[in-house]
Amino acid sequence: MSTTDTLRTVVVDDEELAREELCFLLDQIPGIEVVAQAGDGPEALNVIAEHAPDLIMLDVQMPGLTGFEVARRLLHRDTEAHLVFVTAYDQHAIEAFDVNAVDYILKPVEAARLFTAVERVRKRLQSDRGQGGAPNLDRVLRFLAERQNRRDQLAVKVGDRFLLVQAEDVVHASVEDDVITVVTNSLSGTSNYRTLDELQARLDPEIFWRVHRSHLVNINKIREIVPWFSRNYILRMKDTKGSEIPVSRAQTRRLREYLKL
Repeated sequence: MSTTDTLRTVVVDDEELAREELCFLLDQIPGIEVVAQAGDGPEALNVIAEHAPDLIMLDVQMPGLTGFEVARRLLHRDTEAHLVFVTAYDQHAIEAFDVNAVDYILKPVEAARLFTAVERVRKRLQSDRGQGGAPNLDRVLRFLAERQNRRDQLAVKVGDRFLLVQAEDVVHASVEDDVITVVTNSLSGTSNYRTLDELQARLDPEIFWRVHRSHLVNINKIREIVPWFSRNYILRMKDTKGSEIPVSRAQTRRLREYLKL
């Protein structure tokens, strides 16, 4: 593919405004055609199979399937499209992935950074022509797993002290009045992360689910799922207080699929 050829692109993000903004920025780059959009992981897999794009702009945190889960399924399908993740992960992760075919762009997306990512994809398509994108994607996903395995501790403020807790011991984290509370079986304290998005980005997305705008839960620490109004659920957690966490309507579908409810 030459640099003048059109990159057929699919944009995937669960927030409509974010999709519209990304499509607007892509429209400013010559040689980009957005052929489809998707608002969650399962829909993304369908439109990617239908349109066979050259480029996929893929959000990380989504209902149904995360961006990484979508990427793994595309890998198993031997999809040749190149992926650019759009994410809240820290700048160091983005820089580390700059050497790979799969790029990372930090939200909010900047036009110059997006242009750089698109040009990188064009160059990779030239050098990898006929080879597909799967081997590079495989390396990136292995790197991601190794990186996430190193995120094994969090600092939690209890009184005047900061205690280090194992990430796997966190039962849930909740935000209220811009204060993030982290709960384990043995303690409850506050986090210095500014937003729940930032905290979530430091944890394994396979284990920690954003079941509600204000709540992040460890799916391995759910004690009971209680049916609630309008086919929604309340999660009763395994901490000493048996905290009850609401599941948003958007995340109910993902929970049902995962637990076969």
